[in-house]
Order: sequence, then structure tokens, then C-alpha cells
Amino acid sequence: MSLSADETRRYARHLVLKDIGGAGQQKLKAARVAVIGAGGLGSPVIAYLAAAGVGTIGVVDDDHVSVSNLQRQIVHRTEDVGAGKAANAGRFVAAINPHVTVVPHVARLAAGNARRLLEGYELVIDGTDNFDTRRLVAEAAEDLVVPLISGAVSMWDGQVTVFLPGGRRFADLYPVTPDAADVPSCEAVGVLGAVTGVIGTLMAMEAIKLITGAGDLLAGRLMLYDGRAARFTELEF
Repeated sequence: MSLSADETRRYARHLVLKDIGGAGQQKLKAARVAVIGAGGLGSPVIAYLAAAGVGTIGVVDDDHVSVSNLQRQIVHRTEDVGAGKAANAGRFVAAINPHVTVVPHVARLAAGNARRLLEGYELVIDGTDNFDTRRLVAEAAEDLVVPLISGAVSMWDGQVTVFLPGGRRFADLYPVTPDAADVPSCEAVGVLGAVTGVIGTLMAMEAIKLITGAGDLLAGRLMLYDGRAARFTELEF
């Protein structure tokens, strides 16, 4: 898949970057990535994948923009309050990179539609904020034999990992479904907006590496971020 003259200028810093270059940029252009959620984590993921030139980004979200989202969901603006998040993410992408196609899926991912929503994508990125949905996304990605990048945030903390087909599974990381009291929602306990930027950007980084084949992935490893202590730690599972 060749690059146009405008794309060559746009991605100049990638084209001279070791391990990306022209071949890597063409892989990004050909990629089809599904992002579940256009909220706190999905926003930086969508922004950086679009800027990087990922050719097709599917955005799955049935929610609408509210004022309380704007503290962290950077693809949405004050004037977008009330707009559907999936379509509004497409507006954001069109403004920064006309070479990227956004496919909005205005739906809440559930057991009955997960496979249909994710079919045709070669990579799934989960930015949802509740455990049950994250489990459904993981099961669908495993069933479709596609990689999954999963992130989560709460208060000052976040985490990110990568699940590859045939490798460590979501069920290996969470063999027992945690009690709801142990995974409170951001609405209940809050979240520092910049934490979603840290974790979302790491998720985008893993996606770009996976698509281009550059670097080592966080597969089988869980990266933890403590924003208050300014510390990263890593666990194997």
C-alpha cells in the first residue's frame, strides 16, 4: 500500500525512524483497529493512532458527550456536549488526519453483538470502564483470534497489558471475577484526567508496535502506573 506525497510529508518522522520506516508506515496505513470506548482511555488511543496513520479505526460506543467527560476525554469539546461519542471521535480524526477512516459503531458491546462488532478488525483495544465488558471484549477477541490491548484506570493509578492469540489470556490475569466493591467505577471514586492520558498513550504505543512488528510487547506482563508516586512497576502473569 503506497503512500501519497502528502502522507510522505506527514509521516516524515516515522519514515526516518529505525524499525518503522516506509514498510512500517504502510502497515499502519493498511491496519484495521477496533477501539472499544471513546472515553478517557479511548480518546488518547484514537488521537495517537489517527496521527500515526492507522488506516481504519472502528469506534464502538453508544454514549453521548457530557460536561463531566471533558476533564479527561480529549477528543471531545465543550460544543460537543450531547453528541454521540463514536461519531464525534470521527469528527476529531477527520480534523487531524484526512487519510484515516473512522467507522462509528453506535452500540453498547454485549454478549450478543461482540463478535459481530469486532469481525474484520485485526487488533482490538479495550478502553471500557467496567469489568464485565472487559471480560466480554477479551472473550470475543480470543474467539476471533485477534490480539487485544487492555487498559484500566482508577483514581491516580492505571494498568495496561497485551493479550496475544495462543498466549496468556484475560482469564489468566483474572481467574476469579473481582467483587464490585474491589473495582469501583471512576464515577464513584474519581480519576485524575492525566492518568487516562498516560495509560491511553501506552496502549497506543503497544498498538503501533504490534502493527509494525517493532519492539517488545507487553504480552504476559502487566504494567502498573502509580501516578502519585510517579512509579511504574511490572508483574508477570
